[in-house]
Amino acid sequence: MDAQNPSAPSRTQSAATAHPTRSRHRGGVIHENTRHTTRFTVIGNHLAQHRELSLLAIGLACHIQSLPSNAPVDIKTLAARFPEGPTRIAGALRELEAHGYLRRERTRTPTGRIVTRTISCNQPGGAPTPPSSTPRKHKPHKPLPPVPRPAYPAPALLQQATDRLAGLRNTDPRLLLSACDTAHLAPGVAAWLERDVTPTAVHHALTSDLPPEGVRRPAALLAHRLTTHLPPPPPFRAPVPAPPPPLRNCDGCDRAFRSREPGTRCGDCRT
Repeated sequence: MDAQNPSAPSRTQSAATAHPTRSRHRGGVIHENTRHTTRFTVIGNHLAQHRELSLLAIGLACHIQSLPSNAPVDIKTLAARFPEGPTRIAGALRELEAHGYLRRERTRTPTGRIVTRTISCNQPGGAPTPPSSTPRKHKPHKPLPPVPRPAYPAPALLQQATDRLAGLRNTDPRLLLSACDTAHLAPGVAAWLERDVTPTAVHHALTSDLPPEGVRRPAALLAHRLTTHLPPPPPFRAPVPAPPPPLRNCDGCDRAFRSREPGTRCGDCRT
């Protein structure tokens, strides 16, 4: 008979020892990562784990950030690439635009043609990386805090809010905002305007009592003010009923009746 070693571990024990992580694992994801050396895109967790964006918007933002410059990202091109269809893709693009990950600008080409240029922001509120052959090391800014959003984000209301933010620098040069910062803050200003706050009052709330020693990050300061000082909705105003038509004498029977038009007949005479 072959000699047995009583101290040798069993097959089950050996498997648990070889994979200690699996033996303690009780559910959830396990990452098996391989380092990328070519053809990869860096995506921030502020996008991948965004709490307000839909899963379609997050995936679409990752796809757009992976594309080379000047690649077409219009709705027709994206709908031909993905199965979601133009309606859902258009909604996801609006989500990204509202949260500052995307903005669209209409520009005129040298030939006079009007085209739409799409700018993808991989980190809303962060300083764009300057074009250079030698990359610069810099500490990125934290994402801007969320701002209030209007109940009905009409394009005209958002445009009015954008214009109001662009004019802040005329009052204080320290309030010069980037395009990404403006796109992030515009819904917050629109929420104020939607509550019957005049543009002058919004301007005063954002520009008064600024720190005298300097404003290190104006967009973060404005986002804080838009959130903490948001006024309540206006009080409900019942519609005023229209006054009744005046009394007139019928041209046919001289009987009094109500009508807004002079020189008419009553209902009996007209029939």
